[in-house]
Amino acid sequence: MSSPLLELTGVSRTYTTGGEPLTVLTEVNLSIRSGEFVAIMGASGSGKSTLMNIIGCLDKPSSGSYNVRGIAVSSLGSDALAALRRDTFGFIFQRYNLMSDLSAVENAEVPAVYRGMAKPERETHASELLKELGLGDRLQHHPGQLSGGQQQRVSIARALMNGGPVILADEPTGALDSKGGKEVMAILEKLHGQGHTIILVTHDSDIAAFAKRIIKIADGRVTSDEQQHGEEDLPSQTGDTTTDIKPAVAVLGESLKMAFRSLLNNRMRTALTMLGIIIGVASVVALMAIGNGAKQDVLERIQAMGTDLLTIRRGPPAVHASGGTITSFLPEDMPFIGSLPGVAMAVPETELSTLLRFGDQDLIVTTVGTGEAFPRVHDWPTQSGVFFSAEHVMRYAQVVVLGQTVVKNLFPESTKPLGKYVLIGNAPFMVIGVMSSKGLSGRGDDLDNSAWMPYTTAGARIFGKRFFNSFVVRVKPGADMDVVQAGLHTLLVKRHRTEDFNIRNMADTIATANETQNTLTYLLAAIAVISLVVGGIGVMNIMLVSVTERTREIGIRMAIGARGYDVMFQFLTEAVMVCFIGGLAGVVVGVGGGLITSAIAGWRVIFTVAPIILAFGCAFLTGIIFGYLPARKAAQLDPIEALARD
Repeated sequence: MSSPLLELTGVSRTYTTGGEPLTVLTEVNLSIRSGEFVAIMGASGSGKSTLMNIIGCLDKPSSGSYNVRGIAVSSLGSDALAALRRDTFGFIFQRYNLMSDLSAVENAEVPAVYRGMAKPERETHASELLKELGLGDRLQHHPGQLSGGQQQRVSIARALMNGGPVILADEPTGALDSKGGKEVMAILEKLHGQGHTIILVTHDSDIAAFAKRIIKIADGRVTSDEQQHGEEDLPSQTGDTTTDIKPAVAVLGESLKMAFRSLLNNRMRTALTMLGIIIGVASVVALMAIGNGAKQDVLERIQAMGTDLLTIRRGPPAVHASGGTITSFLPEDMPFIGSLPGVAMAVPETELSTLLRFGDQDLIVTTVGTGEAFPRVHDWPTQSGVFFSAEHVMRYAQVVVLGQTVVKNLFPESTKPLGKYVLIGNAPFMVIGVMSSKGLSGRGDDLDNSAWMPYTTAGARIFGKRFFNSFVVRVKPGADMDVVQAGLHTLLVKRHRTEDFNIRNMADTIATANETQNTLTYLLAAIAVISLVVGGIGVMNIMLVSVTERTREIGIRMAIGARGYDVMFQFLTEAVMVCFIGGLAGVVVGVGGGLITSAIAGWRVIFTVAPIILAFGCAFLTGIIFGYLPARKAAQLDPIEALARD
């Protein structure tokens, strides 16, 4: 006689309920050969379902041994047990256990997913099985559109999908009428004739009569084991139990499909879950764009003043307030500064807010006393007229050059300012030029709200002093800024006999402004990332709810061969897909929001690839990180407990 296909020796199963042990099976010894048709019969609570679960590797015995083809089941890990269920057993459940959102074909082909069968191949095979079972016209119908008998046929097709040699049928006719029950039993008889080993669990003696061998169980013990109609002539074994498979591609496709379907079936919940991700990604994209735009504006304003400039101000380097008491910047310093190696030109500057009047219009402007080289030092040409000359400086000429803001506020559109006289203080000044627009300074001041006049005239008529607030030095092209700065420092210390000044390098100013703006931009991004984290917590909560709602589905998938990894991957895929779609939507909303903000508020926005990739990458990682816990919880569910859930 051939060795048994399934062999249980001294198998007992004890559960702990309410802190007390409950023994369901006691010292069960059972041997089943390949090709047998066995009925396990007993009343409710006799332990027959527990025995079926142990035979199907959904449960493990508390003591004793269970071998499948001589392999000890107790020595197998969870993945090996999943492979054994996938390749050896086909389950037919009393309650059908079909997945409601899958069609008949899709339900039947699920076991082949975890076996690594390609989509076209498994779809064809599932269709053929359903047609053989009389469901050729119901292939695309969902369980809710099928009768109980038709649903059980789909369940049978699913059990046959991987060609496993053993069919486990747990009360397969319990939910059917007499006609449907007979049809199902006829199918099982046919499968037995084709070589399948059929193990049937029932409490109905009429159903058990279809079997060739009846095992009766009561109170967890086998009470009888009878062969019907003499020794059974066993058919040749059927079924393919190949285990060398690679299901990764098939599982990925199934996970993506199920994830997409789950999102569509729960549109409102999906939308609300995505909302946090969308807000987080959109915030990162929009705020980074606005921050980059603000940064660029500030840098351009500073650079517009010249990147090769050195500004020398009155007052010691660390004592800014003392500048008002120091009078050592005098016109006599100018020739020495201008002759220093590396200096292209230098110009003095003194500023004071004064009242400027034309006709009956008054305006507070920044009056600047400076030299004729001002336009060349600052790369700031006139738009109309001319800038004052060295001769104007020498003869204390009462001439002035106005900025664009001053002209717009004081002169009507029909009035040309050139040649007109304006009052600054109590002195009349003739307008000889209008400067081109410069915009805002790095500090946000309107540079165009200024009036420029010879420093000699300004000192005598406006300021009442002949010393300057500062010198602005332009460095020659190719000269080393640091070397020139050191030379100026040495020169002025020697002339003034003390360090009563401080020198600012425009390059350092730009670097400082750049760092400051970067800090603010990163701060905005960090605030936005917090909303991503909040969105991720929402994803985790919803996925935990989804695991709870779909616990029975998880049990079904595990029963038909899904590994813990497969289940975890499926739920992780759903979490990632939520964040992936939310990330895409967030990028679109962020870009749109930035453009709308720019159009309405007039802010400059600069979109770059890096923040978009960063935001989208954070959304993707959010799905992985916050989806892991729910996915891990799903993967660790016990198949028996999961199947028992409603």
